[in-house]
Amino acid sequence: MIALLLIVGSPFAANAAEDPTVAAAPAVSPLVPARAPRRLVELGPGDSVNIQVYGQPDMTATVYVADDGSLPIALIGSVSVGGLSPTEAAHKIEETLQAGRFLVEPHVTITVVQSRSQRVSVLGEVKAPGRYPIDAGTTVFDLLAQAGGTTLDANDVAYILRPTENGDVERFPVYLRASATMPASIASQTLQSGDSLLVPKADQFSIYGEVARPDMYRLEQGMTVIQAIIRAGGVTPRGSERRVEIKRQKADGTFQKFGAKATDLLKPGDILRVKESIF
Repeated sequence: MIALLLIVGSPFAANAAEDPTVAAAPAVSPLVPARAPRRLVELGPGDSVNIQVYGQPDMTATVYVADDGSLPIALIGSVSVGGLSPTEAAHKIEETLQAGRFLVEPHVTITVVQSRSQRVSVLGEVKAPGRYPIDAGTTVFDLLAQAGGTTLDANDVAYILRPTENGDVERFPVYLRASATMPASIASQTLQSGDSLLVPKADQFSIYGEVARPDMYRLEQGMTVIQAIIRAGGVTPRGSERRVEIKRQKADGTFQKFGAKATDLLKPGDILRVKESIF
């Protein structure tokens, strides 16, 4: 199981400004919408369901929802169930059996065997992006497992993108790494058909100069200058941890350079230069 606390990094505001997919979405909302949620499972074409009628074993059958959203039911023929939950579909079949005087007080149970109509898209930093089937109990953990897990470049915060009835898209954060302020229970949020799960790329920083492995690295939350130097393999014999310069982009797009202390926090996009020792 994927370790999530994802939605598959550090606070997402900086990354969102650079990612056009995320930037187009509205402001982040609480994970649980204030309005009543949609049905978690709606029957649709291609779904395989098992139908049982209490006291009527001959009516037990496993059938597929047809392209027109109907189910073939013994005694009464086709019943339209497209867009209904399994419970709602069972009640409709009960009413039809009773109205046709086939049974006095029928009790119908419908269980989804395999869902083909309920799917969610997984985008971004996962090993196998695509569309995956879900059921009523599918969580973010489950979906990431289907997608092969996150890549090494994945952000610590993923986002559920959910279309609304008025055509907008709501964005709910899902924390992939546990912390005191990011409870793991959020990542167990169930998904709805039509959702998309976006796992953006993590923030990064660059480091060069007198370090063992100059390169671009993932920026962890709360990372300091000395931690960045350690990540790059430490300083070379010619380098000095006390002579570090940061090049940082400002809001107007220009860059500023300044000397950095070992305990200074890094920001996304920072460029570190470890200079030679003067002694």
